Amino acid sequence: MDITHDNRSRPIVTDASRDAMRSYRVLMVAPTSFFADYGCHVRILEEARVLQRLGHRVTIVTYHSGSPVPGLDIRRTLSLPWHRDYVVGSSRHKIAFDALLGLKTFQVLAQERFDVIHAHLHEGALIGLVVSRLFGRPMVFDFQGSMTGEMLDHHFLKQQGTAYRLFRWLETRIDRRAPLILTSTANAQSLLVDEFGCPPARVRPLPDCVDTDMFRSVYTYDPADRAALRCELGIPANRKLIVYLGLLAEYQGTGLLLEAMQRVVSARQDVHLLLMGFPNLDQYAQKVESLGISDFVTLTGRIPYEQAPAYLALGDMAVAPKLSLTEGAGKLLNYMAVGLPVVAFDTPVAREYLGADGALAVRGDVGSLAANLLAHVHLACATPDQLRITGQRLRQRAVQSFSLDKAGRLIVQAYQDLLGDAPPAVAPGKI
Repeated sequence: MDITHDNRSRPIVTDASRDAMRSYRVLMVAPTSFFADYGCHVRILEEARVLQRLGHRVTIVTYHSGSPVPGLDIRRTLSLPWHRDYVVGSSRHKIAFDALLGLKTFQVLAQERFDVIHAHLHEGALIGLVVSRLFGRPMVFDFQGSMTGEMLDHHFLKQQGTAYRLFRWLETRIDRRAPLILTSTANAQSLLVDEFGCPPARVRPLPDCVDTDMFRSVYTYDPADRAALRCELGIPANRKLIVYLGLLAEYQGTGLLLEAMQRVVSARQDVHLLLMGFPNLDQYAQKVESLGISDFVTLTGRIPYEQAPAYLALGDMAVAPKLSLTEGAGKLLNYMAVGLPVVAFDTPVAREYLGADGALAVRGDVGSLAANLLAHVHLACATPDQLRITGQRLRQRAVQSFSLDKAGRLIVQAYQDLLGDAPPAVAPGKI
């Protein structure tokens, strides 16, 4: 995947970075194959970019595989001879990957000086807690969902098993020992305080953010360019288009979405689903065929992140059938920034992000999801201006509440509070 290096990676001067042009040196610990085009990777990418824009210096330690990102300092671990590729989700091989990541993090800290460790996910936080004590550097834990909750979602654990109790104990210890936690949602903040017993003063919401310049309104695109891309994808011009962009998996609701699409198609044939994402492409292609909706669904596979806005702009509406109750849902913000009306399953995160303008289906209910999609298709045909106004309100909400600059200020404030003083000076050109 190729990511264009543009002006967003250049430092800019803002109120948050004007303090004598001083900056932090930040070591991000990313226990994943950064960069890939989904979920936590996007959060890590956008946080790193906005910190750079604010004049701070970011180094990311991550697994050996993943796409390079021009403009970012990425340090990678060694590979495993017996398992070179890390797939999405929980895996027993992750223990070895994380051990190598811990060694790499130790090596980087031993060779260079950083002001703060910014650890993503629980594995990163566990590594961060160890090296924070060894090197005397403060750590921020970037929490993006329950570790055991994700393992249950991926069917890696059974809730009544001994392994679940062990991992739940470990998760609780990590959460409670972290000196400061940034959560991707207010729902996650409540989860940490109410279920894991974290002190409220140590937990701060840092909602997923979206670059509203990159993900711009659908109405700013040239209609001819949109038509050409639709034609390239083989989507009939007379159909209302539902778009989905994200991981393809059962806990993401992909199977339920296809079953709902079968019901939508049985009611009317002027509708089409553009299903964009990975992995499990063959599995869901087979399901599309078995449901008899091949003529109404286009599967694209992986869409590079930098191309995502143009593909989303093809849609008349977007859908987010994610089932998880603990994870974030950054795709919602991308939909909102493009100005698309959104149908989602009713979860705390969907309510938090979409506010009053989201169409919420009963969680896990295929009939409810199909009914909401049909209602939106009807509006798109009968009263398109109504959907356009809804989309515009959602974009405005994204701009006002989920912007990159707002997220950057919150992160820097967390660093300042953790260190207890203003950012230390860093000599220009020194890394």
